Amino acid sequence: MDTQRLIAFVIFSFSLLMLWEAWQEYTNPNVVVVAGAPVSSNGQATSSDALPPAPGQALKGVPQPIATTQAVKGVRAKVVTDVLTAEIDANGGDIRELILGKYRENDNDEAPFRLFEEKSGRNFFAQSGLIGQGLPNHKTLFVLEPGDYRMKDGQNEIKVSMKATTPEAEVVKTFTFRRGSYLVEVDTQIKNLGQTELDAYPYYQYLRHNQPPEGESMMIHTFTGPAIYTEAGKFQKVAFDDIAKGKQEHVKEAKDGWIGMVQHHFFSTWLTRDPADASAREFYTRSLGNDEFSAGMIMPAVKLAPGEEKTTIMALYAGPQELEKIKHLAAGLDLVVDYGWLTVLAYPIFVLLNWLHKLVQNWGTAIILLTVLIKLAFYPLSAASYKSMAKMKKMAPRLQSLKERYGDDRQKLHEAMMKIYSEEKINPLGGCLPILVQIPVFIALYWVLLGAVELRQAPFALWLTDLSKPDPFYVLPVVMAITSFIQVKLSPAPTDPVQAKVMMFMPIAFSVMFLFFPAGLVLYWLVNNVLSILQQWRINTVIEGAANDAKR
Repeated sequence: MDTQRLIAFVIFSFSLLMLWEAWQEYTNPNVVVVAGAPVSSNGQATSSDALPPAPGQALKGVPQPIATTQAVKGVRAKVVTDVLTAEIDANGGDIRELILGKYRENDNDEAPFRLFEEKSGRNFFAQSGLIGQGLPNHKTLFVLEPGDYRMKDGQNEIKVSMKATTPEAEVVKTFTFRRGSYLVEVDTQIKNLGQTELDAYPYYQYLRHNQPPEGESMMIHTFTGPAIYTEAGKFQKVAFDDIAKGKQEHVKEAKDGWIGMVQHHFFSTWLTRDPADASAREFYTRSLGNDEFSAGMIMPAVKLAPGEEKTTIMALYAGPQELEKIKHLAAGLDLVVDYGWLTVLAYPIFVLLNWLHKLVQNWGTAIILLTVLIKLAFYPLSAASYKSMAKMKKMAPRLQSLKERYGDDRQKLHEAMMKIYSEEKINPLGGCLPILVQIPVFIALYWVLLGAVELRQAPFALWLTDLSKPDPFYVLPVVMAITSFIQVKLSPAPTDPVQAKVMMFMPIAFSVMFLFFPAGLVLYWLVNNVLSILQQWRINTVIEGAANDAKR
């Protein structure tokens, strides 16, 4: 198989891979829902589902209040740290706005990135409360001191507290924000004001619309939605469409794990503060109608005797998918960075790329160095491939004469070609198989460059200010097309003139596909092409020189 056929094969294989992954997401998503709410015939949750479902089979008998799904806007506390800005509403203590100042919006480089937001049709909140008769929940109006809470120089943390009192209990909810951290500690202090024992079930959830982030490229398919991790069930994604259709599968309650809301480059998750916590918990996801969904986690009951007071502690991470930082927070958190089905290759590639970046402090330069290292690693295979192609190119006139001699007699043509290959010690597959080995590496690198938030807004040089986005002026794809064309010219031409024209067109088709790929990936492919051209040219020169010496 010559290089032209290989280019066609790579394009076809890569396109097929993208289609296959999209089809898998559509037809067979990983779905896990625990303690699911009642679902009506149209797949929407019933009118009582504004609040979490009552705890499941192991925890029957807990009443569930009924409330509307409308989010009422109350007084706000605005918290400003060195890495984020959050707005907490007195209604339930929802975090309804969360701005990550270090990052820009997908479609507006002037605007800071909003992870949580209160916007018509695009609500995304973090909520918490207690399940139990008369206990405060995320619909309860708390007493909150409104205003700005700004982190001052030398200050390492900010605390925001609010209180709600019912005949049954007094609840004080406290949010703690720390310098340089996207992790928010949520403490809930509960005091039993009644005359009988009180069972309070803490819950932590998200309310979110079902749309991907605004400005996300339609050509890039990444998962948006809830994700659940337990030691038994491992990492599982929950598709919004399946929740809406009522396709819910029950799973036994877990003694560990977390629930999160994942999107491209960012995510949020509720975590227990003790990694060794083995408390039974239940997970749930529900459709609330109007394209809004809730996903949450119910913790075991806090049992309080009359007059007794206890505090529960939970942590909320809401920020970027920085692999090296989040993997230490809880088991399975590293899996939110989506490397596709080639994680076993993609993760080591990212580790190496990250190490190179620490050396050179430029992601574009790190990608170039990574390309060189990968090329060196595959040099023996590539050299064998290029030698085979060089010999094939040398044999092209003889092969063409065979085609003219035997015409449409395919069998005789094949036998004659095999005889020449045997005499010249040429493996007709030698130009293909070594390069095919590199295709998984290319695909793995694609997922690394697509999923690594570290490359978001990472500049290289000149006009390339964001390696995670396509080249805005399409310079890299055009130059890559030129290098691909040169590669075709250096390779043996097909004997069929129609096939030869098709192969000459393939670099253009290949580059059109790369117009929509991250600039970092195109940079990798361009550098790889340049190195391949130099290697092929050198091998061609050596073989032609040897042939001329033999004639003398």
